[in-house]
Amino acid sequence: MMVDALLTEPELAPEDLFLPEESPVRPEPRASLSAASVRPRLAPRARRPRATPLLPPEPALFPWLERRFAPGEATVWTGPTNAVEPVLELLYAGNALARGRISLLEGANRFHPYRIGELGRAFGVDATETLGRIRLARAFTAYQMVALVDGWAREVRRRPPTLLVGHDLPALFGDAEIPDDERFALLGHVARTLATLAREVRRPLLLTLPPDGFARFRSLADEGPPWADLISFARGPGTLRLRALRDDARVALVPRPPGQTGIEQFGGEFAEEVMTWDVPPRPTARRSRRG
Repeated sequence: MMVDALLTEPELAPEDLFLPEESPVRPEPRASLSAASVRPRLAPRARRPRATPLLPPEPALFPWLERRFAPGEATVWTGPTNAVEPVLELLYAGNALARGRISLLEGANRFHPYRIGELGRAFGVDATETLGRIRLARAFTAYQMVALVDGWAREVRRRPPTLLVGHDLPALFGDAEIPDDERFALLGHVARTLATLAREVRRPLLLTLPPDGFARFRSLADEGPPWADLISFARGPGTLRLRALRDDARVALVPRPPGQTGIEQFGGEFAEEVMTWDVPPRPTARRSRRG
């Protein structure tokens, strides 16, 4: 499978569709959204709907996610890798189903084309088409990232996509050989470039960060684009939880077969909306046998 790229590495070997389980992660406390170090500049709500949808209306998670985006503003996802990245890859596939295009600035070298292609096939989109709708730019050192963000911005201005994505951009800046003052200056340049680009092209921007990402990318809140929303991710046994800052909306994703209900369906007060992880099964020409 091939994906359009500005900077690439040797082709990745085939990988399993789902992320391997990591060590158990306890849900992040609510304080992570209101810590003193995080000062999101939440912009006023969008006054008019987008002409081009980012995601299809199904599964139910997609409309919930799309409401968190706004043109020219950043939507920030933060949480453990094994909580954020399955939803991110689902978003890539859903955007292809909606016939959108993504320009991805990859900061952690964790782009898995085989998994994304398989998710696209689950939605009925050819894997090649799914990957062809992602314009990938990735760096392997902090200094490459600083140069690449400028080139990526020029490319976006020439070919504006449906959605901009910056995945774990501060990851490469943790090198102990980079002096602290230089690290902050370089990340400040990245933040200002994102702010200028989002304002000029008027496209929604998705930024993903690990739990300590705000501490490592402090200039994002001060010099980056205004935020449409901040969504925290937490993974527990059999459940993936999302929580939005703007309206305190909460979603719990649970792996249930289609049509199966849980206790929340029978009334009572629940703090979060429960959705099944309902990616449709991939159609096959092979018929099942009885007997």
